[in-house]
Amino acid sequence: MNDQQIKTEIFNVVWSACDTFRGVIDPGHYKDYILTMLFVKYLSDVRKSKFAQHEKAYKGDAVRVERAMARERFVVPGDCTFDHLYSHRDDNDIGQLINTVLEKIEDANKAKLHNVFRNIDFNSEANLGKTRQRNGRLKTLLEDFADPKLDLRPERVGHMDIIGDVYEYLIARFAAQAGKKAGEFYTPAEVSETLARLVAPRDGDRICDPTCGSGSLLIRAAKQIDSKNFSLFGQEMNGSTWALCKMNMFLHEVDAARIEWEDTIRHPQLVENDALMKFDVVIANPPFSLDKWGQEIAAGDRFERFSRGIPPKSKGDWAFISHMIATAIEGKGRVGVVVPHGVLFRGGQEGAIRKAAIEENLLAGVVGLPANLFYGAGIPAALMVFDKARKPRGKDPVLFIDASREFEQGTNQNRLRQQDIEKIVETFRKRKPIEKYSHLAPFDQIAENDFNLNIPRYVDTFEPEPEVDLRAVRQDIARIQKELAEVEAKMEGYLKELGIAEGGPR
Repeated sequence: MNDQQIKTEIFNVVWSACDTFRGVIDPGHYKDYILTMLFVKYLSDVRKSKFAQHEKAYKGDAVRVERAMARERFVVPGDCTFDHLYSHRDDNDIGQLINTVLEKIEDANKAKLHNVFRNIDFNSEANLGKTRQRNGRLKTLLEDFADPKLDLRPERVGHMDIIGDVYEYLIARFAAQAGKKAGEFYTPAEVSETLARLVAPRDGDRICDPTCGSGSLLIRAAKQIDSKNFSLFGQEMNGSTWALCKMNMFLHEVDAARIEWEDTIRHPQLVENDALMKFDVVIANPPFSLDKWGQEIAAGDRFERFSRGIPPKSKGDWAFISHMIATAIEGKGRVGVVVPHGVLFRGGQEGAIRKAAIEENLLAGVVGLPANLFYGAGIPAALMVFDKARKPRGKDPVLFIDASREFEQGTNQNRLRQQDIEKIVETFRKRKPIEKYSHLAPFDQIAENDFNLNIPRYVDTFEPEPEVDLRAVRQDIARIQKELAEVEAKMEGYLKELGIAEGGPR
């Protein structure tokens, strides 16, 4: 069985297990139970495999085996395995038992898993129903996960990419069901890949996502680097989404990733020496036009992130962009951000901030995306790329790309095809003007447009209507009128024959 077949088999088992919750719990909630149980199953199967290896190596010497197991990547106590839970699936307090097991796993791996499971309650009456219903659902869940096809031992799955890819794919499928809530934890893979390639992470880079969700954008950025010589950082405000991100990192073997749980604007946690940490790459899909984003703290911000101006209270887009620019390393940091189109042209406070950023020569490019790419949001979005390697206060041109018309149309959601992504990335890297697709706008042109970045001002996609031959149209009308008159004359004759002509008997 090849890797793809194994991935498909694992995915199908887990996706089928979701039937236990469908129609009972919102997908935005039951994803937490499914993905957490998958993580526990993974830890348990790896433990089982390692235990067998050490028993063989040490010829059953229990003390030496125990010492070896204590040095493994994760420590899973014997009464905290999936098999232990499965053997107690008929217990009346199975929900509390699962919570206790998760707590013990956390305690045994404090440096890695502290608080990861604290936001996920398997004994929740509100989410899982009253005791009898809850016990029945959890028993079914454990029985589904006991399927032999869901064997996650390293000797079967081979390498971490398999389970990591399955986890990512499951998150994507949950996002497809979660509607508007999907944007809180997932960026579509094609958008993530495009943005990651535009900021071009390199060997040795420190990469940060200040609104990291479940971590898919960070993972995608890391995959642009051939080596393992990179470091990932993130911050996420939602507790359960933060937990998913932590598990996602472990399942991709990025154990050293630092993922913080807090509000990025009000309480940035990625701080060192009382200053914001700096990164080679800062990449994010922040919440669109967030209301009440933290304007009340902006004027007194000790990190001076809002020196170009304070965004309006009801539109937090430029607050996140300002934070991202502030955390990019001077002289070489790159910033890639997904934004609603309003960020490009709205006036007032936002217009002043946008003007300041352009005058500082920070903006390298703007890419317009097709509509309906994002789960639960049909509006088109854009990508903005800032580059601190550009000469400060210089007047380098800005590349505009209108990629909004090139995509694959889906029933519920559109997607970027691989050729669409390649065209965007190649055009951006070569900074290549293409008729009706891209334009390299000099500073003076942007200034003449009052620093309005609305893409149609720079990329002319107008297709002239074909000229109308009025003489031919008149001839067609005359022909049609003649044919109509002939038909009416025939109809009148038929009516007379039937004795029902106008004025005749009825």
